[in-house]
Amino acid sequence: MRFDKYTLLSLTLMLACGVLLHFADAFLGDYQIYILKLIFINAILALSLNLIYGFTGMFSLGHAGFMAIGAYISALCILSPEQKEMMWILEPIIWPFSEMMTPFWISVLLGGLVAALFALVIAVPVLRLGDDYLGIATLGFAEIIRVLIVNATSITNGSLGIKGIPAHADLVGCYIWFLLTLIFLVRLLGSNFGNVLRCIRDNEIAARVMGINVFAYKVLSFCLGAFLAGVGGALLGSHLSTIDPKMFNFLLTFNVLMFVVAGGLGSLSGSIIGAGVITVLLEWLRFIEEPMDLGFVEIPGVPGMRMVVFSVVLLLIILYRREGIMGMREITWKSFGRWGRKA
Repeated sequence: MRFDKYTLLSLTLMLACGVLLHFADAFLGDYQIYILKLIFINAILALSLNLIYGFTGMFSLGHAGFMAIGAYISALCILSPEQKEMMWILEPIIWPFSEMMTPFWISVLLGGLVAALFALVIAVPVLRLGDDYLGIATLGFAEIIRVLIVNATSITNGSLGIKGIPAHADLVGCYIWFLLTLIFLVRLLGSNFGNVLRCIRDNEIAARVMGINVFAYKVLSFCLGAFLAGVGGALLGSHLSTIDPKMFNFLLTFNVLMFVVAGGLGSLSGSIIGAGVITVLLEWLRFIEEPMDLGFVEIPGVPGMRMVVFSVVLLLIILYRREGIMGMREITWKSFGRWGRKA
């Protein structure tokens, strides 16, 4: 890695943000901190899907399945044996899960690794498909994972889910995992490996003619994206402290897909901006569903209206900004310099 002035500026900014977040309790409320953590987690999920879809061109709808694997593996690793014994009331939890207990950061890595392993198993038959067929196949995989979670009662506690997960995913911790994900993808996509992925995305036939092992690169990209989705799922489970199979449905994958599409396919900056904007928008629109007292009259809330307004906003983005907020562009220090000279 070249250590130039831009690298120094990036490291300084990351450190300054980390220090600011460390003292966030002094000037932010619990709800604001909750939203900030959710933004960092959603950004990790958006970056992971963008690697698969935006940079490699594989239309995957199986992200909810990988997130579920990461969330459940991490929860099983950080819950104490006493908690598991009390919580598993339908069937006793089986060994070795009954005795397993690891530090949180190890549980997050394990969640990502197990998700990547599942991705490898399905990648071999599924990635030979293309376009819409690949999306349907990965969507079916996510549904299979959800059904397995419901029925594997002796491991996952079935439809009751897992409650009381230790809240180890604090604000600084989520920020650090987000930074690690971003730095990893910046270095990866800035290398020749990233150029190969873009070549496969733009013209798969030309990539084969040039001697690129397209299938191997697709499998590796798919597994890396699944690993990061597992990491995001593990953080989400600890952040919410409760997980159950109903959480990991198609709507969750749809939300992550919207982060990527709204921000810009093939743009890391766009994924981060899209995750931040849509997360805040979804929370801010909650006021529509709540009754408002104007003093002289009370306006009743409209259940479900939040998603209607959200869908209209996304429709406007697709109609008038089809390439997303950033398109395929990235925010860099050099781009700030160019804007300054234009001004």
